[in-house]
Amino acid sequence: MRLKRSNDLFRLMKCGELLFFSYLCIAMEEKSLKQKTAGGMLWGGLSNGLMQVIAAVFGLVLLRYLTPNDYGKVAMLNIFAALANALQESGFMAALCNRKEPTHEEYNAVFWFNLLVSASLYIILWFLAPLIADFYGNDELIPLARVLFLGFLLSGLGTVQRAYLFGHLMVRQSSLCSLTAMLLSGIVGVAMAMKGFAYWAIVTQAVTFVLITQLMAWFFSPWRPSLSFNLKPAWQMFGFSSKLMLTNIVNICNLHAFSVLLGKFFGDHTAGVYSNAKKWNDMASSTINGMVTSVAQPTLAQVAEDEGRYRQVFRKMLRFVCFVSFPAMLGLGLVAQEFILLAGGEKWKESGLILALLCIHGAFVPITTLYSNLTISKGRSDINMACTIGQCLAVWAGLILLYPYGFLPMVIYFVCLNIAWLVIWQWFAWRLTGLTYFEALKDIVPFLIFTLAVLALTWWLTKGIDNLWLLLISRVLIAATLYAGTMWLSGAKIMREAIHYIFNKGRDEDAQ
Repeated sequence: MRLKRSNDLFRLMKCGELLFFSYLCIAMEEKSLKQKTAGGMLWGGLSNGLMQVIAAVFGLVLLRYLTPNDYGKVAMLNIFAALANALQESGFMAALCNRKEPTHEEYNAVFWFNLLVSASLYIILWFLAPLIADFYGNDELIPLARVLFLGFLLSGLGTVQRAYLFGHLMVRQSSLCSLTAMLLSGIVGVAMAMKGFAYWAIVTQAVTFVLITQLMAWFFSPWRPSLSFNLKPAWQMFGFSSKLMLTNIVNICNLHAFSVLLGKFFGDHTAGVYSNAKKWNDMASSTINGMVTSVAQPTLAQVAEDEGRYRQVFRKMLRFVCFVSFPAMLGLGLVAQEFILLAGGEKWKESGLILALLCIHGAFVPITTLYSNLTISKGRSDINMACTIGQCLAVWAGLILLYPYGFLPMVIYFVCLNIAWLVIWQWFAWRLTGLTYFEALKDIVPFLIFTLAVLALTWWLTKGIDNLWLLLISRVLIAATLYAGTMWLSGAKIMREAIHYIFNKGRDEDAQ
């Protein structure tokens, strides 16, 4: 009897792993690759989900103590820290991962290269801090910038360790790094906010997160640097990694376009309103996106030589992403206004509509990430770079042209353009793998239609509820029930395969 209960408990704990395993690894023949991919998706999904829960808890507390102006000051500086981080990392994590068996010399060259670049960039930005403050017309940003920029300096110390964990699909260890850092840094940030340190709480939390992440990566990674300053192996990889670096830089400019423009033309209050909405959207989207980034490139790279298997694995990833991302993100958009009011109060009310719009974009972000990983796994970082640059230029051009018409048209344009750009990504996917538009639409559109229908019905059923708590809870429960029921009754293969796989796996374990 005790053994049977243990088996039941074990099956429950394995449900998450089996779900991911069913859709990403069923087409793979190598047992080791199946196990690594399944484990990677499990830990990637669980850790990202848990991280967002932890971040949400701390974020809710911070909303009560901080103002839109506090968030706005930090948001205006984030683009500089992110750009510096992209420069110091230089795309070497993906470059090392794309090599079948990186040597110690290659790891060592990348380590010293990253360290030198990080130190140089920090010195440069230290002296540029007054100019950044002048650009925004706020002298408070000078000391704030110099502390915030410590984050990318510390990040340079652990790039190779994180690359080692990433390349070897050690997602469990990477997850523990991130979870520990999120928990400890969150405690620091909340404690400072409660003591009245205002925006300094956000900056200190960010730097603490980076520091703990690097320390944990050093703990889990067995690789250690040697006092050899031969940078030649790094330069040999730079042709590939430099394109990824430039792509990351352009992508950062795309994602942080609003923070710069709003801080410059509308002030730190509006920048803070947008930053808060973006933060909650990113938290939700990152849970799904993290599952993709944790295993997509390494897994696709290992089957890149077999076009048939490659397309099959990619399409299973695409269907799984749509199955999860659409209801999660668009569902958050449905309750965005109620969530913001309950979480932060009336002072954050303006963020509600912005969050609802950004969630539409967030629903498609994991799909874009998957397409990006497709080009990288094929060794075509140049295509990834060109597509991202074109997208960024279109975003900035549109935002600048729409600036005289106000904030809301700029947000709508940003959302619509980033979704429409998937047409370009799919064209490159067709050229590289033979994946047709019809096949891609067949994998994406059904989940989108089902989700929109469910959310429309949920809105209609709950539109008469006035109490915010009751409205929020009712919409979540009704939407979740309707979506699961609709998927089952429509005969969705993705759900039936998962359930079938889970129950078969359970019987196999009992037999053993």
